[in-house]
Amino acid sequence: MKANPRVLILTASYGNGHLQASKALYQQFVEQGIEHVKIVNLMKEGHPFINLITTKLINTSVRSSRFGLDYYGWCYYLTRETKQTALFQKSMNLLGQRKLRELIQQEQPDVVINTFPFGAAPEVCSTMGIQNFTVLTDYALHASWLHSHVDKYYVATEELKQQIVFRGVSKDRVEVSGIPIRQEFAMESMTAQGKKKNLILIMAGDPGVNSYMEDILNTLAVIPQSRFLVICGHNDKLRLRLLEVFGTNKRIMILGYVENVHEWMSQASCILTKAGGLTVTEAIALRLPIFIYKPHAGQEKENALYLSSRGVAAISYQLEELSAHINDFFHNPSLHDVVSNRMANMQRREAAAHIVRDIAQRSATPSISISM
Repeated sequence: MKANPRVLILTASYGNGHLQASKALYQQFVEQGIEHVKIVNLMKEGHPFINLITTKLINTSVRSSRFGLDYYGWCYYLTRETKQTALFQKSMNLLGQRKLRELIQQEQPDVVINTFPFGAAPEVCSTMGIQNFTVLTDYALHASWLHSHVDKYYVATEELKQQIVFRGVSKDRVEVSGIPIRQEFAMESMTAQGKKKNLILIMAGDPGVNSYMEDILNTLAVIPQSRFLVICGHNDKLRLRLLEVFGTNKRIMILGYVENVHEWMSQASCILTKAGGLTVTEAIALRLPIFIYKPHAGQEKENALYLSSRGVAAISYQLEELSAHINDFFHNPSLHDVVSNRMANMQRREAAAHIVRDIAQRSATPSISISM
């Protein structure tokens, strides 16, 4: 085994989850004494204009979906089963190839890891004799993650593994590792410590929530003894508006971007959030019951449906339904224990450490392509 392999982690800034997963892996590589690790936003560096346009289109689609114009969701489902031989997938696989070759020449990595489905990566790595690993950051499978030259996949659930194997990938090339989360969330001492009764944590960094966040707070405020912590992240427009409307309400705390989100999550009774793969995995690690309102079509909706099927998340499409779900949760103490136990059975808090150890052990093994 190579004692100190050079590692290149490829990510993207479509949402925050891919980057957070990359940081969790980076953190573990450093923890395990592997010094040469670099995270690169391949789309941003390789195709800055396309990256800017697609980011704007995704954000616009989230807002326009309220009026039935959800082109991101349509695209997701239209391409979900696309084969690698299809023209669309072949064209997507070309994105970032030249920049990646330049990065490989510059960084000389022994290992390339994808936390975003870059078809270019396994293609380029295969021709250059570099091992390529893919870490899926959602609970649902999309065809864009699959490529014949990926050396190994790390996935969240057994169901995902079976879906990939069904597509023709050898089962020993797919491992149920869990989704990598930062070390702060993985600490055993964080779970169920210092919980504050009836504290609802609301994650409001997504601009898509701006149009209805006031309505959510007004509706949920009728729940007896409820208190709210709203974390707006970089969504300053919403933060300022909420401060203007609710700034004097002692039951509602409004925050912007915070570094210690894990501490706030550990204190909350439940979380109201979009169903991003990383956020819900962090909630599961802390046994924090999940409420999801109007999940966006695509991977978020599929994540929400999976978590709902496992009994750890409640999905609502109407404010009255959301209020009823949370009210029932607060007035049924045994329900918290049931959900907490279900989450305990799903937890893979050491996913990042496990993935890093496995990749380090394989770093000296020659790359072998999968036949699909």
